[in-house]
Amino acid sequence: MKILVTGGAGFIGSAVVRRAIADGHEVVNLDALTYAACLANVACVADGAAYAFEQADIRDRAALDRVFAVHAPDAVMHLAAESHVDRSIDGPGDFIETNITGTYNMLEAARSYWVGQGRPASFRFHHISTDEVYGSLPADPSVKFTETTPYDPRSPYSASKAASDHLVRAWHETYGLPVVLTNCSNNYGPYHFPEKLIPVIILNALAGKPLPIYGDGSNVRDWLYVEDHAEALLLVVEKGTVGRSYNIGGENERTNLDLVRTLCGILDRLRPRAAGSYGDLITFVTDRPGHDARYAIDPTRIRTELGWRPSVTVEEGLERTVRWYLDNEAWWRPLQARHGVGERLGVKA
Repeated sequence: MKILVTGGAGFIGSAVVRRAIADGHEVVNLDALTYAACLANVACVADGAAYAFEQADIRDRAALDRVFAVHAPDAVMHLAAESHVDRSIDGPGDFIETNITGTYNMLEAARSYWVGQGRPASFRFHHISTDEVYGSLPADPSVKFTETTPYDPRSPYSASKAASDHLVRAWHETYGLPVVLTNCSNNYGPYHFPEKLIPVIILNALAGKPLPIYGDGSNVRDWLYVEDHAEALLLVVEKGTVGRSYNIGGENERTNLDLVRTLCGILDRLRPRAAGSYGDLITFVTDRPGHDARYAIDPTRIRTELGWRPSVTVEEGLERTVRWYLDNEAWWRPLQARHGVGERLGVKA
């Protein structure tokens, strides 16, 4: 299968690119190379015959039409998006333009190509989204997000992703475009851009800086190792039922405070401080506006219909992640100089 992956130089997108090529697929990586993209993420596959790169913006419809015409993909995996909640609070316009207008352009370019090819039943448009579109859950551990949970987005980011999900469903119902959708829990792992919680904690700890935790650290997230996620995404694009959505979760709920303490324990063991524990650096800061209390995915549908479940526990995945950052300073050090990295964002509300 030849797969057009949008956002393939980003964190999750690059994991999909690497896994797709390892599984024997051809990949066309379409990425605008904005601030969070890094071609080093796909350097291990970039020289292979199965890989092609197109620098293009999903807001540029003409560029998208050209890419479809030149490469003739069998499927689209649409991951390109603005994704940082704090940045969406400070600058929501970029999220509206990329996540909503960009998805509209992708849908129209894909539809035009698909119609021109004679509407092949095998074509797929896979839209990759987030569990944040569902809003916030109560503390009750028996309550989790399912594919039928009503949408209730609380941030400009999640609202823009909710809108894009609705567009994808509408293009399926109105035009018959063969789509599948997935909504995932929080990802982590190698190549995670250093503005998100886990890399921030690791890199601040190594630098002896405060480890910032929003509010009292009680917010709960369901953590999904990125390579498990990539495996699930490829399974959905290959075997998922057209028009269906699948929730993908790690089944690894942790409070932010517990997560940070676990990271500190791993760092204490792998690279001890001269004195004290990394946990001594934990600092509670003013909470994010509209901070959702809890996310948790019920992955029953993808488990029962497609046979997928996560293979990496959060303890194992965090250890792998810490070791990766310790071994790859040449990757993360230059990224720390990019705009906004290392700054507290999302406080303008």
